[in-house]
Amino acid sequence: MRHFLFAAGAALALLGCDAGEKNNMTQSHLKALPDAPAAEQREHHFSHHGIRVSDPWHWLRDQDYPTVNDQPVLDYLNAENAYFHRWLAPNKALTDTLFEEFKGRLDETETSVPWVSNGYEYRWEFREGQEYRTRLRKPVGAPASEETVFLDETALAQGHEYFVLSDYSISPDNRYVAYSVDTAGDERYVIRIKDLSTGDYLADEITDAGGSVLFTQDGSLIYESLEPVKWRIKSINRHRLGQPVSEDQVLLAESDDSFFMGFRETSDQAYLVVGASKRGVSEYYVLPQNQLDAEPVLLASREAGFEYEVDHAHGKFWFRANDQHVNFRLATAPDDAPQHANWTTVIAGSDSVYIRDIKAFKDFFAIKQSVNGLEQMQIRDYQGNAHALAFPESVFSVSMFSNTAFDQAHLRLNYTSMITPATVFDYQVAEKKLVERKVDRIPSGYDKSQYETQRIMITARDGVQVPVSLMYRKGLQLNGKNPLHLYAYGAYGYGMPTRFSANVLSLVDRGMVYAIAHVRGGDEMGYQWYLDGKLTKRTNTFNDFVDAARGLIAAGYTGAGNISISGRSAGGELMGAAVIQAPELWSSVILGVPFVDVLNTMLDASLPLTPPEWTEWGNPIEDKAAFELLRSYSPYDNITPRDYPPMLVLGGLNDPRVTYWEPAKWTAAMRHHKTDDNLLIMRMNMGAGHFANSGRYGRLRDYAEEFTFTLLSHGIKR
Repeated sequence: MRHFLFAAGAALALLGCDAGEKNNMTQSHLKALPDAPAAEQREHHFSHHGIRVSDPWHWLRDQDYPTVNDQPVLDYLNAENAYFHRWLAPNKALTDTLFEEFKGRLDETETSVPWVSNGYEYRWEFREGQEYRTRLRKPVGAPASEETVFLDETALAQGHEYFVLSDYSISPDNRYVAYSVDTAGDERYVIRIKDLSTGDYLADEITDAGGSVLFTQDGSLIYESLEPVKWRIKSINRHRLGQPVSEDQVLLAESDDSFFMGFRETSDQAYLVVGASKRGVSEYYVLPQNQLDAEPVLLASREAGFEYEVDHAHGKFWFRANDQHVNFRLATAPDDAPQHANWTTVIAGSDSVYIRDIKAFKDFFAIKQSVNGLEQMQIRDYQGNAHALAFPESVFSVSMFSNTAFDQAHLRLNYTSMITPATVFDYQVAEKKLVERKVDRIPSGYDKSQYETQRIMITARDGVQVPVSLMYRKGLQLNGKNPLHLYAYGAYGYGMPTRFSANVLSLVDRGMVYAIAHVRGGDEMGYQWYLDGKLTKRTNTFNDFVDAARGLIAAGYTGAGNISISGRSAGGELMGAAVIQAPELWSSVILGVPFVDVLNTMLDASLPLTPPEWTEWGNPIEDKAAFELLRSYSPYDNITPRDYPPMLVLGGLNDPRVTYWEPAKWTAAMRHHKTDDNLLIMRMNMGAGHFANSGRYGRLRDYAEEFTFTLLSHGIKR
């Protein structure tokens, strides 16, 4: 998926462009440097459905991909990086200032709240100056002196420009840890198994794997096996320690390239769940953990539009399913008859309540839901009694995490808002009491009372109310003169949570307003909100974003040409579309790993993510209407000679989700066609993938460069 710069009331009618708007691009604070790179044009055409399309920068895709060794391609990417650094060099003082601000807000010795699993207490910590976590454990009740390091990520990352520990699992006898790592950014993982009693590694190294690992109750290891060229999971395998990997048992295989495979164990550890899914379609099987050699039992067959999740407790399977209502219902089925025909509704679907997540515990059941677009946590007992948790703010984000023990008496939650740093709560269910366990520390200081946050509703051009979340310093004047940064994603049903971002303080403390547009394509207002921003309704996402900006202008939060915008991945596609539709509104645009070559990508079934994504964008190979629609809005295909705002384009050479040539082609085409003298720069990370720099200090340096671009576009120089 082409997933996630800044991560982190009133209803306004909009009837097209505000009469006061004017094109401010000629007054841009960011101007092009001399001798910008120019990628040559090479004749290339393709035809579908009788329509012939020219693509003169097609050559930027290395024909040996995923290997990239074509010298003209590398020369162009390196020239763009050199041009980016030529712009960055005279702005080093601002970048360094921002980096020190970010670092000053970073808890360099942060440690987690401990959690208990199978007789051990686990936690992680950062050590000052280190990029990655150290993971520790000790027996429950043992003194701190018995705590040992079981995974040192900083040591594991040595010698690698990029490093991500995706997952780990401890064997049921607590002797072994299996973990998966990616050292290139291409999301092709290696699984290693370490004997914690000796510190030695087993010979059982598994390559070409997915990122998930799980020790089952019998001590075998479950993992995802990748097809190395296609970068797709072909099967869920079971590995017995000490046996050759070539002899691993295939639990479930998938022949349809459009589905993603995955696995998990139920909360009570009674069952292993394996299956295949894509957004809007699910098909899962269950295996008793004590009978992994048995035939998997199908829960519900794959069916277009039917999505479900499963958990298990007290002899019943518990389902979150959208088979009867778009916002999902809660249903159960007995162990001996878990098939779809036997599912019984516990909570019916509702137009106003969107069931987002479920988790079973021994004595209670937790449900994350949204009520009219606002997040809520509900606790139920197994007799049907329920209550909602009370939180101190009306607009916030909350999620369940680190709930590792089925019989625990609390629900652990991560709570945050745009002005509240991430806070770990343990909700003591019997006492109905929230206990604060940790608040993210801001060492350089943070006074929440100096900031305000609100959510307003803006009426889009088709009459739909679009939420926009805002953060700013108190005393803001709605005079239309405030610089504003607007962020959005809007795809795959992934809503943008209203989280606190310490980095964003560097914008807000300089007088900016920070805003998130919750556009259609996400699921902030329910599952239908997602459906109304995909396939034939995809342009709703773009219109919502532009209309949100115009609504903020009309309300006096900012003015045309004083709005910087950013988005990543599918959010980068949105940025491209916003640039095409309304270039006069933006002071600058950051397109992070942007999915801007939509038509070409959806026409290439050899790319690993193309078949699964036809249900999101349409299949232009088989459907002429889909071809014409994608061609009408694909940002790369709609660049024309005109003025555009300053742009910073970000990419990763090893990115398997949004391939490097998409940002490269966009940059080449935009520089050729644009008629202005505004800055256009691209930063291509030559040693990373979709998620950019993997170390925490490296990420802060990246953010400092991006914030430098944004601030300078508003004329803010210090």
